[in-house]
Amino acid sequence: MTDRLQSGMAVRRQVLGDAHVDRAEAAKTELDLPFQTLITEGAWGTVWASDAISRRERSMLTLALLAATGNFEEIPMHIRATARTGATKRDVMEAFQHVAVYAGVPRANHAIKLAKATYAEMEATAND
Repeated sequence: MTDRLQSGMAVRRQVLGDAHVDRAEAAKTELDLPFQTLITEGAWGTVWASDAISRRERSMLTLALLAATGNFEEIPMHIRATARTGATKRDVMEAFQHVAVYAGVPRANHAIKLAKATYAEMEATAND
């Protein structure tokens, strides 16, 4: 295992949580192994591992970029990660307001809908 892969896996676990990463690792196959290595080294071992900005800020940027580019499937995962990154609900809403102004209201609106549902899910789970 390369240093970047090892670092990426550690950061990925810190941000997404062990349960999420364990599920993803269990679902990994020989077919998607190169892709999983790429994102673990590139996204988690390079971008997320950098200390140039805080994880809170990185979380907000990631959510805004996902919404702005219409990559909605990843938004719930990154909303759940805010519990570990320190990005608050207000931070997320500020990021989505930027999306509305600079990338379009429909994208921001859909991202907010996903965030609200994910936060409600998180709160319900926390109360169980």
